[in-house]
Amino acid sequence: MKAIQIKEIIKTLQLNQADYHSVLDRVVSNVEFDSRKVQAGSLFVPLVGGTTDGHDYIQNAIENGAVACFWSRPMEEAPHDQIIVIEVNDTLLAFHQLANYYRHLIQPIVIGITGSNGKTTAKDMTAMSLTSKYIVYKTQGNYNNEIGMPYTLLQMPEDTQVCVLEMGMSDFGEISRLSKIAEPDIAVITIIGESHLEFLGSRQGIAQAKLEILDGLASNGIFLYPGNEPLIKSELKKKKKQLQSFCFGFQEEFDFYAYAINQEYNKTFFRTNIDENVLCSIPIIGAYNVTNALIALSIAKLLEVPTEQAIFQLSQFKLTANRVQWLTTKKGARLLNDAYNASPTSMRAILKTLADVEVEGTGRKIAVLGDIRELGVKSEEYHRNLKDSLDVSVLDKVYLFGDQMAFLYEELQKTFATEQLFYEKADHQRLIDALNKETSNEDVILVKSSFGVDLLSVVTALTGIETQ
Repeated sequence: MKAIQIKEIIKTLQLNQADYHSVLDRVVSNVEFDSRKVQAGSLFVPLVGGTTDGHDYIQNAIENGAVACFWSRPMEEAPHDQIIVIEVNDTLLAFHQLANYYRHLIQPIVIGITGSNGKTTAKDMTAMSLTSKYIVYKTQGNYNNEIGMPYTLLQMPEDTQVCVLEMGMSDFGEISRLSKIAEPDIAVITIIGESHLEFLGSRQGIAQAKLEILDGLASNGIFLYPGNEPLIKSELKKKKKQLQSFCFGFQEEFDFYAYAINQEYNKTFFRTNIDENVLCSIPIIGAYNVTNALIALSIAKLLEVPTEQAIFQLSQFKLTANRVQWLTTKKGARLLNDAYNASPTSMRAILKTLADVEVEGTGRKIAVLGDIRELGVKSEEYHRNLKDSLDVSVLDKVYLFGDQMAFLYEELQKTFATEQLFYEKADHQRLIDALNKETSNEDVILVKSSFGVDLLSVVTALTGIETQ
């Protein structure tokens, strides 16, 4: 992070400089909201939420070297004699304002990416594809909410030329706030799925919430969206903002499209209209990951990165852990770990990918599926409808876990033999024991669920590899 003078912070927050006249020329060298990460020269931001109040950790922050802090408690409680105390009404809002200031101080090209699925992979691929031309900084881990995204901005090195931000949400208004903080030059929606139906009510509601990413888009900004999503097109017509928009997908009428997709065990090949002479490859399986790669290559094209260089960078791509990750069980079976999150759309997509995987010898194709969370009143319907994606001629056995998967279990009993199905509501160990007993070294096993179902613990038990 580039050092910031206290007077710039005071100006950004529109505070009275006279109240801080003796410290205006002091500087902070980084910003932290976790007192354990505070270093010498830090500005400490005590966030308040739930059962935790960051103000309670001010002494720890001071001991670790903080030179300044935001403060929203009564000022008589503040440690004025130990640290520069900047009085604010809301520490989170001040944090947001400071992140926006820093975004303009560094002036990178900002790319904001949201979507029901694929935003982490699209973010990572986009960052990778741009590195041959630009100094790129990106969201680390899952820092994509109202705390993590502004923190990402404030962590940018001062030589950053492009900042790729992931924007997550669970309700209306959240993406709008993030967009206004980041003010992206390029805004991307990966897909409109069913995630967060519990809070947003319908896919149309999800589309409306995701399109809030345009609220902070620069006046000459670019919007990139899936061409096969009519909800985006209809909602776009309601937006008054003038913007450049491009659509992507697998159809020739789209601005950017991919075709000739060929999947192997741990690699996918495809071509695009961006440069039809170059064969693209990504070192992961799944046609849906071609969409994420297409987003990355489209942005690279828009930012004038030589296409061959961008394609080469993507060929070296490494996927974030627990997302379409090939592992080996203790018995030697291949296990496709995709148990970090799930939606009906992503579960259908990964089941389609499993159908294309070749199995050696007498090996079997096995699906281990856990509940999909946050589907609201339609949860039973969505779980039952997954039956259309489980083909008895493709899958040898299906293991289902969680109370909502009971509905899919009922449906599958109509087409699968009893010995092809296994259901467990809540006992992880029973599922682990069954898989350990019934799988062999030539099998291919898919594990897919929402994170809260904790099938990652099952993956760890089967492979001996820590996945958390």
